[in-house]
Amino acid sequence: MINREDMLALTRRMTVKRTSMTRIAGGYLDRDGYIDGTFNTGFLKLSPDEKEKNLQIAKSIPFSDTNKNLKEYAFSDEKMKGDSMRKLLMGMRACGLKNDALMETFYEIVGERYQSEGDYAIFVFHDRYDIPALPVPYIDLPLLLHSWGAGRPDCPAHRNAF
Repeated sequence: MINREDMLALTRRMTVKRTSMTRIAGGYLDRDGYIDGTFNTGFLKLSPDEKEKNLQIAKSIPFSDTNKNLKEYAFSDEKMKGDSMRKLLMGMRACGLKNDALMETFYEIVGERYQSEGDYAIFVFHDRYDIPALPVPYIDLPLLLHSWGAGRPDCPAHRNAF
């Protein structure tokens, strides 16, 4: 099940000033699933108005009806073997959406499997977000020692003591 709070936390970063999105790619498909056109550009190259417009599209996804329009798809061990959708998605992530051949393959697969009553678009956003680390003075040292087992060689407090 998708955690609604996790989805809403994503939207907090979806402003022009706070976004960490690096790339946007997509394709336009006709009702039969044939690709009419594609786009692939760096997010930072967009004008402020284009950034805002695309962020609004990205925000609409987490606000979809959870577990109805917004679903979590798990990959079984069997589906992770060979040329799988998971492998394609991991490749798209690894290249930051910059590999047009992978993107085209993704659009073709979606076009083959998705049934639509009209023309539609596929938008794929790439985001690089690092979780901010707490500065050392704010770390709760007793908790750190307890978690790591003070005195062990791999304990951060032990390593920094010498």
